[in-house]
Amino acid sequence: MPEPNQNRVSLPVIKRLPKYYRYLTEMHQNGVVKVSSSELARVMGTTASQVRQDFNCFGGFGQQGIGYQVDVLLEEISKLLFSERALDTILIGTGRLGRAISGYLTGEARGYRLIAAFDKSPKEIGQQLSGLVVQDIANLNEFCSLYKPDVAVLCIPRTSAQEIAPQLVGLGIRNFWNFSHYDLSVAFEGVTVENVHLGDSLMSLGYRVRNS
Repeated sequence: MPEPNQNRVSLPVIKRLPKYYRYLTEMHQNGVVKVSSSELARVMGTTASQVRQDFNCFGGFGQQGIGYQVDVLLEEISKLLFSERALDTILIGTGRLGRAISGYLTGEARGYRLIAAFDKSPKEIGQQLSGLVVQDIANLNEFCSLYKPDVAVLCIPRTSAQEIAPQLVGLGIRNFWNFSHYDLSVAFEGVTVENVHLGDSLMSLGYRVRNS
């Protein structure tokens, strides 16, 4: 696989990689063998120049003017998105959202392994969740010291996230999938955070519907 030029890989490029992966997976399943940058641009809603620039950030995956072998391109992007070892992941908050997310992590998600779920509610502690038993949040320190998870998923309110974030960072967790609306990257230097704002997405949709 070509070596990525780390100085050139911007966050927008990284965020487009999963979209490339989805479309290429669909093409591969439909028997498409070769695709041009123009064809990829059309389904991605961008330009051929942007596609080529994106791929050049990682050294390029094909020969200009010839196009890309779909299976090769899919394999190379898979290597960028997924590591050989699944990332050990813990879930904080097992309410309705947490349960939905746990189902995704243990079902469709690739590259992650849910190893524990925590909550502070007596109604949740001890319940089954995606093959795990929900643990008391009081056990968090002991568990993280023993198993050293790579990623924490926060499905808790903002105020709760503010309270527990210093504890998680102190336990060595530096990577977060964050549904809490509390941006850890502002409060803690060096952490990697993917923030998911469901309300923002709905508001954006509403605006587009009303102003289309």
